[in-house]
Amino acid sequence: MTQTVLKTLFSCIAIATFLSACSVTQKNTQSVRTATEQLLITESVLRSLPKDRNMPFPIPRESKVKLDVTGVSADKDIVKGIVAGWLGMHGYIPTDEGASHRINIIVNSLGTEFATTFFGIPPISASFIPISLPELAIYKSDSQLGYSKFYFDIFETASGKFLASSSPFIAESFSNKYTFLFLFTYNKTDIVSPPSIKSVSRLAQ
Repeated sequence: MTQTVLKTLFSCIAIATFLSACSVTQKNTQSVRTATEQLLITESVLRSLPKDRNMPFPIPRESKVKLDVTGVSADKDIVKGIVAGWLGMHGYIPTDEGASHRINIIVNSLGTEFATTFFGIPPISASFIPISLPELAIYKSDSQLGYSKFYFDIFETASGKFLASSSPFIAESFSNKYTFLFLFTYNKTDIVSPPSIKSVSRLAQ
């Protein structure tokens, strides 16, 4: 019985050592937000704004427009910058001086959501055996979603008169990573030019 237990123990140690050698440890980020999170947020804002140049808007073309932004998200300033470029492409002039109209951008929501589905053996660290067993994922999915929702309140600058509120601008973007049978991974995303730590071109350098 003792020999059987020892054989089983040595087999487990050998398998764990092999799998540990094949595992990769990676820190999520060295910045406040990862590059992927930043892209998820900015892409969702860009997609939320309509491309139609003939859309109805209660401000004459070529008007000078002052932009203000309000919201609880620390990333709300990116919405102001993207909206300024969008207005410029549609024939308006974003400025802080001499504006005939003011647009207050109300950011209802701006950020990312993260969810994980896991089937397998979680990481194990035992004090009585001097080894650690890495996570063994038979199936795992890491799903990350970027979401933005905001709208405009439009005013005349001289009189302060309220003109209109826009419909909400809403959009999403996603980046998902899947792991099968411990080692095989697959990424799926709709963001443009996502970062790749293990790109083939970089490994070849």
